[in-house]
Amino acid sequence: MNFIKIHRISILLVLASVLFYGSFAYALQRADFIKLLCLYAALFFLFYKIVQSNSENFKFLFWTGIALRAVFLFAIPNLSQDFYRFLWDGRLLVQGINPYLSTPDSFTLFGMRSIMEGPMLIDSMGSLNASHYTNYPPVAQFIYGITALFAGKSILGSVIVMRLFLIAADIGTLYFGKKLLEKLKLPILHLFWFFLNPFIIIELTGNLHFEGVMAFFLVGALYFLVSKKWLWSALFLGLSVATKLIPLLFLPLLLPYFLNEFPSRMQALKKLTFYYLTVLGTVLLLFLPFLSTAFIENFTATLSLYFSSFEFNASIYYLIRWVGFETVGWNIIGTVGKILPIIVVLFLLYLSFFRKAKNLRQLLVLLLFGICFYYLLSTTVHPWYLSIPLILSIFTKYRFMLVWSFMIVLSYTAYPASGFKENLWLVSLEYVVVIGFFVWEVVWKKRNLASMLPRDTNSG
Repeated sequence: MNFIKIHRISILLVLASVLFYGSFAYALQRADFIKLLCLYAALFFLFYKIVQSNSENFKFLFWTGIALRAVFLFAIPNLSQDFYRFLWDGRLLVQGINPYLSTPDSFTLFGMRSIMEGPMLIDSMGSLNASHYTNYPPVAQFIYGITALFAGKSILGSVIVMRLFLIAADIGTLYFGKKLLEKLKLPILHLFWFFLNPFIIIELTGNLHFEGVMAFFLVGALYFLVSKKWLWSALFLGLSVATKLIPLLFLPLLLPYFLNEFPSRMQALKKLTFYYLTVLGTVLLLFLPFLSTAFIENFTATLSLYFSSFEFNASIYYLIRWVGFETVGWNIIGTVGKILPIIVVLFLLYLSFFRKAKNLRQLLVLLLFGICFYYLLSTTVHPWYLSIPLILSIFTKYRFMLVWSFMIVLSYTAYPASGFKENLWLVSLEYVVVIGFFVWEVVWKKRNLASMLPRDTNSG
């Protein structure tokens, strides 16, 4: 009788989630932040209760995740315009046009009429997106191209095809994640803090961000790494980089792990060199069809803009910017944006050489801390960027990323009906809560646990 009661409650929780996700997908405007926040908070509560009450029922949680993603299948993304740029790039690609060589708003010079719904796509993606060269790597571009090939005459059809790719990627992440958790001897339940997380369902399936594909390849790479299948691991990591470039940050952190895996330093360095070359070779091979001098110039120029011009939902950078205004009287992003990446690289090298990863569990913690440090120093932190640190946290004992995956919703206050305007008080609240929880979890919780352990009375 108790089982039936729990089962009925779980069904009710899922049905309530379906209704809330339906409202989110089909009856929400991004500018209506109060409604957005209420729906998001309700979905997080339901998510917690569903996972908590079905911790032993893998199949139920899996099919719940699929059902909740299916709610979005016919919805046009309502929190991000980026997918219009994905459609644009894909439609260029199927016509044999290199998407890296022109900006959408300059394409009229080359016959925009040949691009299906071209003017509408350009108008919908926004002036900022339309005025810059694309910076989406080749794996993402190939998916955009496949989408255009099968549904290039329909916006909704294209959205459905891309959404199916992303749902498949999440299932792949679940597959490799389960195997990785078994290798680490950690509870399989942990995976559903990612798979059923409203943040993941909304930002990846709902808003069509390809961090989901990147996460799939990354988790696959980590599973093959612990299985000592070095070639497969390197290939998957290369595919992850070729989806979004961010996993390049993880390469330095692999050095101590390889040194510990082989009996001699020379063997470790040879294998690591092979691994690095395979990763970079995979990336280069995938970029090869697009390579040209113009591509290199355009791609690097767009990446440079990300560090030196764009600002959104930043933390430490906003403090530095405030100091700049107070001392020199203007925005110093042009200078700071070049220095902060150097600090990130130095921090990653510090983790590599002084906080050595002797096993996969320690490596995963370093990967998590490394990418979180990168985002704390970034000038731009869009919500979907948190997908990778969230999936990494699932394989560790730390849960501050769950807190951040909820608090990140506050960044959407930047899109009122009147135009873009960030509420820096709410940005501050987001980071105070997240950093506060991080300090409690990493420092105070550990210290309090150590103080509770019995002291060695035979030490003298």
